[in-house]
Amino acid sequence: MKRRAFICLAATGAIAVVARPVFASQVRMDVYKDASCGCCGEWARAMTEADFNVVIHEEGDVAAMKAKLRIPDAMQGCHTAVADGYFFEGHVPLEAVWKVLNERPRIAGLTVPGMPGGSLGMGDDPNPSYDVFSLNKPDMKPSLFMRVGG
Repeated sequence: MKRRAFICLAATGAIAVVARPVFASQVRMDVYKDASCGCCGEWARAMTEADFNVVIHEEGDVAAMKAKLRIPDAMQGCHTAVADGYFFEGHVPLEAVWKVLNERPRIAGLTVPGMPGGSLGMGDDPNPSYDVFSLNKPDMKPSLFMRVGG
């Protein structure tokens, strides 16, 4: 009986290690932004407060990073973050970042085009309404990932 209990306990522990969720403090997030952009700084601060290891790169040419990642013009936001093999373009909400990092979908990244009011870093609108898109590999075709508000 002791042997069976040990095997069950060992198997449970192995499954817990493999299926564990991502914890933010384990994840480095590189944020590429213009030095003068305050809303990008607010978004990065929110990621830091969520315990990501945020490294800010204040670039003169943020467009170069967007081009390197092949983010279509119509899907671009004001800053670009890269974490754990994904990009997060613009004011992507924290819950969408968590979902991607924990579920590991086969996408290049997420984007919130433009600068929608009430999105993370863009003010305190209690009823924001905007869409979050995923960009698929390899064609970078957008798909609705989630809708916020509305």
